[in-house]
Amino acid sequence: MKVVLRQDVENLGEKGSVKNVADGYARNYLIPRGMAVVATPGELKVVANNEAVKQRKVVRQEQELQGLADRISGQKLVFEAHAGSNGRLFGSITNGDIAEKLSKIVGSEIDRRKIVIDEPIRTTGDHPVTVNLIGKLRPQVIVTVNGIVDEEEADSATLELVADERRDQETDGREH
Repeated sequence: MKVVLRQDVENLGEKGSVKNVADGYARNYLIPRGMAVVATPGELKVVANNEAVKQRKVVRQEQELQGLADRISGQKLVFEAHAGSNGRLFGSITNGDIAEKLSKIVGSEIDRRKIVIDEPIRTTGDHPVTVNLIGKLRPQVIVTVNGIVDEEEADSATLELVADERRDQETDGREH
């Protein structure tokens, strides 16, 4: 049975989509709970009209945001963060950090939920990050993380390495 979803249904689809489901599932679960209606020719026309309106809205918003996308594209954001001697950060650079710095640079508010990071930024170096504005507008920025190594920590790390080497030498001497 074809139904038009009136709200998002987990593992089935989003509001407004037309789905083919089992008759019993539609009659006994979806329709009585108001989650869907039978896909009559009139309902299908309404869905097509709503989809056309949605597409026009996305196109209009893409045109409005194109200038912002051009300003964002290719930006290089530089962060300073405390890091160990191996380049691993104490913490990470978050979507909120990137959105805040990018907003200052381009002069327009960027929502942190629009920042797409493949995996958390926890190391020094360059990391590509996508800003998902709307539709096909997905400019990329480069996030560069420079590590700040505390001298005390670097000294303690060096002392630990020396102590490890001495311990290894002592154990090697005992085994022979």
